[in-house]
Amino acid sequence: QRVRYLHRDIYNGEEIVRFDSDVGQFRALTELGLPDAEYWNGLKDYMEEERAAVDTFCRRSYEVFDGFLVHR
Repeated sequence: QRVRYLHRDIYNGEEIVRFDSDVGQFRALTELGLPDAEYWNGLKDYMEEERAAVDTFCRRSYEVFDGFLVHR
């Protein structure tokens, strides 16, 4: 099963920065999110945790809730 992890930061109703497990790094979506994306992308240990979240958090949660989901 394909699983994707998104970490989205929203400020004042607008998404400013996003981590997408398919991309593997933070991307600033606004100028306000640029300092955060640059900072987080520079933290080696933090980035390893974010990249691993698709396996440690998403897949595990998917397995737990799979029985309750309506499959298309």
